[in-house]
Amino acid sequence: MSDRSADSTSPLLRRWEQRTEVPLFGVSLLFLLGYAFWVLAPDDAEPWRDIALVLVGTTWLVFAADYAVRLRLSGLGHRFVRVHWLDTMVLLLPLLRPLRLIRVYTAVQQRREQPRLSLYARVISYAGASALLLGFSAALAVYHQEHKVPESTIHTFGDAVWWACETLTTVGYGDAVPVTPSGRVVAAGLMVCGLALLGAVTGSFSSWLLQVFRREDEKRPPEGG
Repeated sequence: MSDRSADSTSPLLRRWEQRTEVPLFGVSLLFLLGYAFWVLAPDDAEPWRDIALVLVGTTWLVFAADYAVRLRLSGLGHRFVRVHWLDTMVLLLPLLRPLRLIRVYTAVQQRREQPRLSLYARVISYAGASALLLGFSAALAVYHQEHKVPESTIHTFGDAVWWACETLTTVGYGDAVPVTPSGRVVAAGLMVCGLALLGAVTGSFSSWLLQVFRREDEKRPPEGG
C-alpha cells in the first residue's frame, strides 16, 4: 500500500480536513487582504501597515498550526512532507493557497450526496477562480519586488496586473518584465501555473464539445442505403 493510500484511510485526518478547509480558505483570504494592504498602502500609512503585517503573521501561524495537526493525524511522520509536497510549498509560500481551492470544494461536497456542478463546470470554475486569485497574488508579489527598481518596467500595481494577465494567458507581450531575481522566480511559478490551468480548461472544454457532438450523432437517424 502506498503512502498516499495509507493517508487516505486516516479517518481523523479526513474529518479534520473536512471541518477546517472552508474556515482556512477564509483565513487565506484574510492573509491576502493583509498582504495586499501592506504592499499597496503608502509608507506613511501607520499604524495600519503594522496592523496589516500583524494580520499576515497571525494568519500564517494558523496555517502552520493546521500543517502540524495534519502531519500528526496523518500518521506518516516525516513522509508527510514528501507525500503532501503541495501543502509544504503552500506553507512556505502562502500566496499559493489558491491552489488548494479543489480541497475546499471537496470538503463542501462531502457534506452533500451529489455535486451541484458537472465535471466540466467544476474544472472550469476551479481553474477560473484559481487563475484569478493566483494572478492577483502574483501581481502583488511582483509589484512589491519591482516598483522601486529604476530599470524595472513595473512601477504601478496596474502594470503588475497587466503583467500577470499576460503571463497567465501565455501571451507575453514583453512590455512589462520582472528584472529582480525574486520577481523572476514569481514569474516562473506563474508561468507554470498558467500553463497548467490553461491546459485544464482547454482539455475540459474540448472533452465537453466531443461529448455534445457524440450525443448529436447518436440522435441523428441512420442514413439510408
